[in-house]
Amino acid sequence: MDPVTLTSDRLVLSPLTPRDTDAVYTAAQDPDIQRWTAIPSPYLPEHARAFTEQLVPDGWARDTMFTFGVFLPDRTLTGALSLTRRAPGTAEVGFWTDKEHRGRGYTTEATLTAARWAFTELAADRVEWRAEVGNTASRAVARRAGFTFEGVLRSALDHRGTRRDCWIASLLPTDLGLPSTTPYLPHRADPS
Repeated sequence: MDPVTLTSDRLVLSPLTPRDTDAVYTAAQDPDIQRWTAIPSPYLPEHARAFTEQLVPDGWARDTMFTFGVFLPDRTLTGALSLTRRAPGTAEVGFWTDKEHRGRGYTTEATLTAARWAFTELAADRVEWRAEVGNTASRAVARRAGFTFEGVLRSALDHRGTRRDCWIASLLPTDLGLPSTTPYLPHRADPS
């Protein structure tokens, strides 16, 4: 897929490029980003270069991972967000937010913008969010974006060689007033 740029009321979501390498490197020095995401730790300049020069464009070219920088209109990087195809009709959202830009609702706004795009352009019928149990900041973003929490998956994440439990939640097109691409028949609880 050719890379696309998305906009919201306050943000521009566009694929990260080599010109964003220094900003990605600087943001990724935050211990919270290194603790709660799968980025390498310590995070070195070559990791940022590989991310912006190889991983991001390869994901778009292969139609498997769609990574956006989350920017203010003046091109200030506030964070990054990826949608990764996990199964037909399902994408998983992942994100991090620069510590200087937390608490302003940017990541929630970006998540909703990207989810709408996934539902309308990628034919997704489910966007999943997963985070290690304890990552309350990420959980707050998912909650504010309207995700339905579905539970805890035991030993579902590998974080630097250690298996961890994770929370899982989902967002469906109907949660945003959009149609599904395929019919959905939800489980009905047995009344007995």
